[in-house]
Amino acid sequence: MAFSDSFRHSYQMDIEGIKAAGLFKQERYIHSPQSSEIEVEFPSGSAVRRCINICSNNYLGLSSHPEVIAAAHAGLDSRGYGMSSVRFICGTQDMHRELENRLTQFLGTEDTLLFPSCMDANAGFFEACLNERDVMIADRLVHASMVDGMRLCKAMQDTYKHSDMGHLEEKLQEHQDKRFRMVITDGVFSMDGDTAKLADIVALAEKYNAMVFLDDSHATGFIGKTGRGTHEHCGVLGQIDVITTTLGKALGGASGGCVSGRRELVEMCRQRARPYLFSNAVAPVIVAGALKVLDLISASTDRRDKLEWNATYWRGLLKQAGFDIKEGDTPIVPVMLYDAKLAQDMARDLFDEGVYAVGFFFPVVPKGQARIRTQLSAAHEKHHLDTALEAFKKVGKKHGILGLGRKELMARCAA
Repeated sequence: MAFSDSFRHSYQMDIEGIKAAGLFKQERYIHSPQSSEIEVEFPSGSAVRRCINICSNNYLGLSSHPEVIAAAHAGLDSRGYGMSSVRFICGTQDMHRELENRLTQFLGTEDTLLFPSCMDANAGFFEACLNERDVMIADRLVHASMVDGMRLCKAMQDTYKHSDMGHLEEKLQEHQDKRFRMVITDGVFSMDGDTAKLADIVALAEKYNAMVFLDDSHATGFIGKTGRGTHEHCGVLGQIDVITTTLGKALGGASGGCVSGRRELVEMCRQRARPYLFSNAVAPVIVAGALKVLDLISASTDRRDKLEWNATYWRGLLKQAGFDIKEGDTPIVPVMLYDAKLAQDMARDLFDEGVYAVGFFFPVVPKGQARIRTQLSAAHEKHHLDTALEAFKKVGKKHGILGLGRKELMARCAA
């Protein structure tokens, strides 16, 4: 047998090591559509219970919106279930190009290309558009998908300290000998919920003749006055060279992503990006649903306005209760715990209180930075947040963390 007992034992020991370190991740099983309240089963086989969902990327509450579901059904009926092909062979429908044009208009760019996911967009872009004569200068907290994409590219890799514009300028000065310089950042950083200093980044890019790459997955649809993203929020709409983003969060929550930006860069991805060239096209049902989402969010800002109110209200509740949270003004509100086991224990206790939240720990976040990342949705009503707070307070009191600051929490975990 090729998979010998020694192979099996080695992997079993690795898994046991992950468990012993308190880093083992378990998936929960949801028995309902994605919404502000969901029916959840823990893998231990416990009874399914209805919980307030406080950890979803369903920012605008559109994952189960009846008009989006109806549009998806219509797309299924009119264009079928799947394309069974990549785009350049026979995988491109008229709907794909319609969605690309709509995204271009919404994001304020020159062209857009759909990918199976934003992870694929980030995996494909750098190799397609840069080479060994270029340099990629990334914020040190960029998403893992960008890190992986950069690794596939022959261009030189460098980093700057998180949101440190002085350090970024030093790096741009250092790399003036390169053919192209590309500054790479998230718009909203998914683990901490803070926003990139895009206006400063654009100014430095102009000063040192560099391009700007922005992953705006945790901003598209709800950040900025009309929800166009971080570039709208920071006043640099139309000045970002490359935007990657997802359909899998605020824009319906199914799957799919895109590269959007300068026409020539998008075309290079169409010609050379391997995840685009060798992956099936986004399913028609998802394209149809995403088109309806764009209709809804272009007609009104009511959902993003409600989300903004929910995020502000929730931050205030957590602060008043004495939790250590990351500062910011986005719907991502991390409750800092610093200890992986504590994060998992609190998540389990919250579930027992009817609140679904997940502990985040290494390697998702750096060691010693464990947290429960709470995320707000336009689907949340005030009573959901009030009820969730009572659960957080009860569990926080049980673990003796209320009122403790960063130093006290870290000392408690180290003891």
